[in-house]
Amino acid sequence: MPQFKTVALGGTFDIIHRGHLELLRKAFSISSKVIIGLTSDELAIRKGKNPVNKYSRRETLLSSAILKNFPNSSYEISKLVNDFGPAAIEGEVEALVTSEETSHQGDILNDLRKQKKLPPVAVIVVPMVMAKDGKRISSTRIKNFEIDTEGNLPQIDN
Repeated sequence: MPQFKTVALGGTFDIIHRGHLELLRKAFSISSKVIIGLTSDELAIRKGKNPVNKYSRRETLLSSAILKNFPNSSYEISKLVNDFGPAAIEGEVEALVTSEETSHQGDILNDLRKQKKLPPVAVIVVPMVMAKDGKRISSTRIKNFEIDTEGNLPQIDN
């Protein structure tokens, strides 16, 4: 029996990596429905991010990763044009799944929900996934060829 009926999580999901999969794994393990806020291209730019993939491609990659890794899971992808999207306004959302890096967003979300007279959500924090070098896995590090999507260091040919 799932712990929550509906949970939300958000991200840019530019290059799907092991850290993203851990967030999704946690969300699907505690809920029967997951709402995934996918950052719009405009919001990504406002946040200082420079995605390799446009929104439509990121949405396709995310859906494919979910179907491959979490078959038969109930989810919905919602385009994020602000930090919270449906999680702020949907009363059915009971929890927000975040990384350690973004866990402060839970407090901000609950303030917004309180203003809208909605119940607070539980904030479920997923530990950062570390690469083989002990630093966190991130899309930026992957784009910079420091690590691969699994957190492995590049092989140097002699």
